[in-house]
Amino acid sequence: MTIREHDYPTREALAEALATGVAAVLCGGISTRGHAVLAVSGGSTPKRFFGALAQADMDWSRVTVCLVDERWVPETSERSNARLVRENLLVGRAAGARLEPLFEDGPTAREAQDDVSRRLSALPRPFDAVILGMGNDGHTASFFPGADRLAEAIDAQAGHRVLAIEAPGAGEPRITLALPFLLEARFLALHIEGQDKRDTLAKAMGDGPVEAMPIRSVLRAAREDPLQIFWAP
Repeated sequence: MTIREHDYPTREALAEALATGVAAVLCGGISTRGHAVLAVSGGSTPKRFFGALAQADMDWSRVTVCLVDERWVPETSERSNARLVRENLLVGRAAGARLEPLFEDGPTAREAQDDVSRRLSALPRPFDAVILGMGNDGHTASFFPGADRLAEAIDAQAGHRVLAIEAPGAGEPRITLALPFLLEARFLALHIEGQDKRDTLAKAMGDGPVEAMPIRSVLRAAREDPLQIFWAP
């Protein structure tokens, strides 16, 4: 895969640049298909990006936002990625967008997997934009080293859309979009901040098994469009 790296002097500048790029992609989707789909990651890193993107001038009623992955917790939990998105992205102009959550109240992640997959398969594909994050252990989405279904999740030929997954470093059980779903996005970006993440990325770009640093499943994937990496110190 071709990789294009974009370095910015500040996290604020990164957030503005990434938001501008994603907004353009979403507007293109609305123009050509009448609707656009954006998949985002959780954690603390994307908050500035969410705030900048929420100010974009577009018809947000034609945008669906979903998550790259989710902890199997309700939105009342502070660890819910859906809650993070509602509080930081679906505000202001972006309040009109629709959130397609991954969590379902009642069943376990494994029990809900097929239903979540059916719901997401009803969305227009490929997704217009997917924004990934990365942990210092080299995980992305919920592709954690040592995860019980990691091999299935990162198998580009398996055809999975969504997988329930558990890992020692993940805390709660999780549900995640599988690698093929991520790779087909029109615009695929990795958003990282800090020197520690830069060092982790450099290590991941070197030799070594994919299972040890699952972000390698993205970095080494066969894909026509480039992976856009956005970094700031």
